[in-house]
Amino acid sequence: MSHQRILLKLSGEALMGQGKYGIEPGVIQRLAAEIHSVTSRGVQLGVVIGGGNIVRGAGLASQGLNRVTGDHMGMLATIINSLALQDAIEKAGTPCRVMSALIINQVCEPYISRRAIRHLEKERVVVFAAGTGNPFFTTDSAASLRAIEIGADLMLKATKVDGVYSDDPVTNPDATLFDRISYDEALERKLGVMDATALVLCSEHNLPIRVFNIFEPGHLGRIVEGQDIGTLIQKEKSK
Repeated sequence: MSHQRILLKLSGEALMGQGKYGIEPGVIQRLAAEIHSVTSRGVQLGVVIGGGNIVRGAGLASQGLNRVTGDHMGMLATIINSLALQDAIEKAGTPCRVMSALIINQVCEPYISRRAIRHLEKERVVVFAAGTGNPFFTTDSAASLRAIEIGADLMLKATKVDGVYSDDPVTNPDATLFDRISYDEALERKLGVMDATALVLCSEHNLPIRVFNIFEPGHLGRIVEGQDIGTLIQKEKSK
């Protein structure tokens, strides 16, 4: 395997499938099966998942709700998604733990970095819930932070497109797909890969990011095997 410890960032919207809200059982079961396949090969995997399929704090704030309240609601949505993913992963055959940045002991463990690393060493998937536990920070930032804390050697950003484009490929059919790009260029060109805080964190700690299409079955396993899928964001852009 090319990578020993990986942090996978999933959007909450990835769980909706073709729906407009909530969790599509078939989608989460497929994701769990792919995660099980990867961990069965000895890869240690942490997951951060968003909550946009249930509620988006920033969206509620734009409609008049207090931003801090909205963000806390969004964090609770990520816990719901994390519990659903944990159930699916364990049914697929891999032990899994949910660790939350918000204390909610009745349903999951509090996040402690050393305990999370121990879970990973014991071949358990760890799902990191509730973002960073603080308002005004996205789950992208939480993913970067958790990846650095657990010593991941790669962060995977799962999206609905094939990687990082020069423009929105939905609205611009001439947009170019990058094979590789530097953190600095992604920030300067405002390519919308993830928020600036997340990119800067990865850049400062030299943590490579691979952006790929999660809706292509088998891509997760292919990346773990070392295949060059999607876009790699790293310190220096390849010539």
